[in-house]
Amino acid sequence: MLASVDLPDDFKLLNQQYRGLVQALLDEIELLPIRVEVAPTQSGNFRGFDAARFYLVESGTVTVRYSDRSVYLLEEGDVLLPDIAGTRDPDIAVYYGSEAGASLNAFSALEFMAQVFSRPVTTKLWTRLLITYSGMMLRLTAMHTQADVVTTPGFAVYEPGEIIITQGERAQYVFNMTAGLADVLVDDVPVGIISPGEIFGAMAALTHADRSATVRARSRCSVVKVPTSQFTDLIKTNPATIHALLTDMANSIVSLNEQLVQQRSVGIKDSAGPPASSEDE
Repeated sequence: MLASVDLPDDFKLLNQQYRGLVQALLDEIELLPIRVEVAPTQSGNFRGFDAARFYLVESGTVTVRYSDRSVYLLEEGDVLLPDIAGTRDPDIAVYYGSEAGASLNAFSALEFMAQVFSRPVTTKLWTRLLITYSGMMLRLTAMHTQADVVTTPGFAVYEPGEIIITQGERAQYVFNMTAGLADVLVDDVPVGIISPGEIFGAMAALTHADRSATVRARSRCSVVKVPTSQFTDLIKTNPATIHALLTDMANSIVSLNEQLVQQRSVGIKDSAGPPASSEDE
């Protein structure tokens, strides 16, 4: 098995063990394989692919793709075990192709497994093979995963009327409202409301500026607090946080625009003065 990342030595040892177990199992299985010649395949599964069969790579390589990415290559001596999810949903399917073609030996999965469980020796080999394969996949996944971003969130509860954020202060935390409602005030003028699920206090953290507004609990509020020093790393590795943050910012802009329109409407009415009375006519 080959991968597009630099794999540790323990993976290579497991890979050698895996191939040895595959060969030992095949030596015990009394099934005649069907030869399959795979033409170069740039997308989807190779022609003739059958999810009800196991395949052994005799020569060439088979590319394993998921979410339009090549995850790893199967080479000579590797077994292709079809993905259990199948191919009905293209968004979650695993595809098997070949960049330059390959020769495979195909076995009926049902007949193969019937022989595996017919004798203790083959059952033991199969079990060891799956355990080794699981260890390889764990290491392969770890090498494809970005380094962990460790955050140390805090939790706090604010009673009605208590200040969560004070305008003009330096930002130390970014907050996520888990329960309750809070008012947003600029120069003591209400400009918005924060509801459960919203992220707030992020602007000052991202711009390294002082707080531009005060946030005051309207009801009993429960919040999660993430230190500003860790928030930037968090959003770099968590697209869901970015999406939530952009949504909350967009909602805040819409709310401010609505309030600005209302204030302008009130100002226009006030400047027009009271309606003329019949005595003035």
